[in-house]
Amino acid sequence: MPHHPVHPPFLFSLVKQHGEYVGPNGNSSASDAIAMGSHVGTHIDALCHFSCGGKLYGGEEAAGVQSYGGGLRKFSIDTVPPILRRGVLLDIAALHGAAALARDFEITPDHLEAAAGAQAVEIRSGDVVLLRTGWAAYFNDPGKFISSVKGPGPAIDGAQWLSRRGAYAVGSDTVAFEKVPNPSMPVHVHLLVESGIHIIECLNLDELAAARAYEFVFLALPLKILGATASPIRPVALVPA
Repeated sequence: MPHHPVHPPFLFSLVKQHGEYVGPNGNSSASDAIAMGSHVGTHIDALCHFSCGGKLYGGEEAAGVQSYGGGLRKFSIDTVPPILRRGVLLDIAALHGAAALARDFEITPDHLEAAAGAQAVEIRSGDVVLLRTGWAAYFNDPGKFISSVKGPGPAIDGAQWLSRRGAYAVGSDTVAFEKVPNPSMPVHVHLLVESGIHIIECLNLDELAAARAYEFVFLALPLKILGATASPIRPVALVPA
């Protein structure tokens, strides 16, 4: 499973195989173990994931509410309720007639406006807004998907376009959501710290795009990991038959 280099990888192994312990009637079981970072695979960022100037969302001082053993005591992922909201897909790759956007492509407000217009969808307050770049096709090629942390996405003006429309959460099929590299990560700072908008990364939006399902019910339940800065999720889009 590809992962951003600042996060630990996904690790999986069987710890017991069939036949190691056999019951009186020949019954046996296998079991396994996993280890992973909370920002690996499809996941949602808690608001405490980023700070700026030492402060979290709402001006909370990060230093006083964090510890290695306990995580963050403010805005952690266990405080995020189940998400059941209107979802909107903006297919930026299709807008440009591309299977996938170039890794240096910046998604601008004009692109977002054009995609919404072409798809006849309106962004409303409280929506989950998902941007398709086509990069889900690279997920099984970690070198290309991570691409030395270079990839398409919105810069700060694109993020402000989304926040002005009152999005509850935004997401994409890339590892960093915003256009990278940019060491200051202005989109994460604007959305998480300044606006209180969650970020979802590593989505697979290709099936929705193929069905031209641009409006749907978005359903996801973050895990209740006390103090964590993110959670793996398995999001579901409910679309009309």
